[in-house]
Amino acid sequence: MPDVELDPVIHAQSRLRVVATLATLGTGDQIAFPKLQKLLDMTAGNLSTHLRKLEDAEYVTVTKTHEGRTPTTYICLTPRGRRAFEVYTESLSTLLRGAGS
Repeated sequence: MPDVELDPVIHAQSRLRVVATLATLGTGDQIAFPKLQKLLDMTAGNLSTHLRKLEDAEYVTVTKTHEGRTPTTYICLTPRGRRAFEVYTESLSTLLRGAGS
């Protein structure tokens, strides 16, 4: 069995779903919080908690702004987060290939 470590920040199921969804966006593209929440079918509180952990790891940026008088929050996968997800998927593939041996 290969000695592979999976990034614990990404490995939690909800954070993996967040990062995988953000990775489908173009580099530097953002998604509005409500749209991400709807795509992932998560409560606002649950999504916020996982985004905080990803933000603390510098895997995402959370930008709070206003559109007119309405507060708006945008989420973006950072280059570091994108690379962490690539390494995670490569490590997972390696692990799975080793499991079949």
